[in-house]
Amino acid sequence: MIYKTVGVIGAGAWGTALAINIARGGANVILWSFDGEYKHFENIDIPNNLTVVTNPQDLKNADLWLNVTPAVFFRETIQKFTKYYNQQPVIICTKGADCRTHEFMTEILQSELPKCTDFGVLSGPQFAHEVALGIPTGSTLAGTSAKVMEAGLQTLNLSYLDATDDIIGTQISGVGKNVMALIAGYIHETIKSENERALIFTRCCNEIIKLGLALGAELKTFTGLCGLGDLFLSATSPTSRNYSGGIAIARNEELVGTIEGIYAYETLIVRARKLGCDTPVLDEMREKMHKIIRNSPKYQDLFEQKTYVCGICCQKQ
Repeated sequence: MIYKTVGVIGAGAWGTALAINIARGGANVILWSFDGEYKHFENIDIPNNLTVVTNPQDLKNADLWLNVTPAVFFRETIQKFTKYYNQQPVIICTKGADCRTHEFMTEILQSELPKCTDFGVLSGPQFAHEVALGIPTGSTLAGTSAKVMEAGLQTLNLSYLDATDDIIGTQISGVGKNVMALIAGYIHETIKSENERALIFTRCCNEIIKLGLALGAELKTFTGLCGLGDLFLSATSPTSRNYSGGIAIARNEELVGTIEGIYAYETLIVRARKLGCDTPVLDEMREKMHKIIRNSPKYQDLFEQKTYVCGICCQKQ
C-alpha cells in the first residue's frame, strides 16, 4: 500500500517537526492542532504539502495517524478522534505514562480505541528542532503488525529506523529516559562528586531495566536507539526539558515547558511495586525531589493542574 496522506495529531515542537519531516519525504501531511497554532522553527518554512487543521474529522481519511500529544493529554485526545478512526495504522510518538492510571500509551490506545490492532511506537534520540532542520536522526520503530511497520518505514523515510516488535521495551525506554534525564539534571546540581553521580545514575538505570524485563521487555532494546541512544541525548544536554527540569528543581527555579519525567516517575515506582521489583535508589531520588517541590511556592501550580494528581507530588491530594 502507498501511504499518501499522513495525519499528525499534535502540533507542539515534536509534532510539527515530524510533520515537516514526513512532508519532505513525499507524503501529504495533515497536522492537527487543538488551537490552530503550531511550532514555528526559525528559518524553517512549512512545506506546501503540509496543512494545519483544528477539526479531528479532517484526519478521517488519512492513511496513517501519528499521535504526538503530551502524555498528560493523550487519553482525551484519543477520545476526540475515536469516532473518526477509519482502520488506519496508528504510530504513537509520545514518551510517557498516564499519571492517574499508570498506563503506558499503547495500553491507553487499546482501552480507548480497541478496534485499532495495527499500532506502533516511535522512540529514540530526537530533539525536535534538529529533526525539523533535517539533521540525521535515528529512532526505534516498534510495531504490532507488518502493516504498521510498512507504514512507518515508508513515511518516515528520511530517518534511520531500527525495527522491532518489542512494544513494551520501547515504551519503558522512553518513559525511563525521561525519569533518568530528570535525575541526571538534579544530581548534576546537588552532588559534586562525579564518581557518586555515576554510581547513582547507573543504579537507577539498572532498576529501570530490571522493571522492563519483569514487564516482558527484551534486554537488547535498552541498548538500542530508544534506550541507550535516547538516554545519552536526554541525560547529558540542557536542551532536554527533563534534564533542565532536574536542574531547576535542584535550584528551586521555575520549570519551563512540560516535564514528562515528573509525570512518569510515579508510574515506574507503582508498577515496580506491583511486580515486586525493588527500586531503592529511584525511591531515594524521588523523595529528595518530592521534598523540594512540596515545600516550594514556585511549584504550587503543579498541584492545581487537573492532570497532576500523581507524579512526584501525589501525596498533596
